[in-house]
Amino acid sequence: MDAPALFKALSDPTRLRCLVLLTATPELCVCEFTEALGIPQPKVSHHLAILRRAALVTDRKQGLWIHYSINPRLPSWAGEVIRAAADGIRGEEPYASDAAALAGVSGSGDGLCNA
Repeated sequence: MDAPALFKALSDPTRLRCLVLLTATPELCVCEFTEALGIPQPKVSHHLAILRRAALVTDRKQGLWIHYSINPRLPSWAGEVIRAAADGIRGEEPYASDAAALAGVSGSGDGLCNA
């Protein structure tokens, strides 16, 4: 992980929104991102793949679903940058609305992804 790769990944609004959600939730399924962000699954998957290739997130497959989390092996400076950015913008839009939408999805009990 180098600084230009980290900041390039953070420069896209959708990727930043995904990372902000992941700083507050240990693991999210693609379907949860889709519902929280209100964007189509292919677009979410595209951005998550970029984050995975940049080694910012890890994924695991469970049945039909792929779950993502922030890479626990990130260098400490990179994790600090992500956490500081998320903490600084969490209350702003669209990040606050994303968190509220995610809370609605997680609390719906409809078995969205059977996580």
